[in-house]
Amino acid sequence: MAPSMLVRDAMTTVVLTIGPAHTLRQAAALMSARKVGAAIVHDPDAGGIGILTERDILNSVGLGQDPDQERVHAHTTTDVVFAAPAWTLEEAARAMAHGGFRHLIVLDRDEPAGIVSVRDIIRCWVPARQHVPA
Repeated sequence: MAPSMLVRDAMTTVVLTIGPAHTLRQAAALMSARKVGAAIVHDPDAGGIGILTERDILNSVGLGQDPDQERVHAHTTTDVVFAAPAWTLEEAARAMAHGGFRHLIVLDRDEPAGIVSVRDIIRCWVPARQHVPA
């Protein structure tokens, strides 16, 4: 691992953005179709940018809530820890470990530039699998 690996090198720049009025089922369908574990929620009425993760949806369903009735705004994390593109991957991993979450929204000039996940960091830190002959 190069010590200079930065969040900008690992983050996903094509992110899913959803609105607060989507149902959790709609959010889950969009997340599944995009194969992502988190979506940026843009809600100007609730302070701007939040995040909805697969765990938020799982917790709601686990509580017996109806994903066709529950709205994204009720399950969005709004006290978000943001990363900067120039953070090292170590800084991002430390923030995730400290906060107990697996995704960071990356802001560049106060605008979402991407999302970095634990999986993104692992991909950078662990060499790709190599074929091992049997």
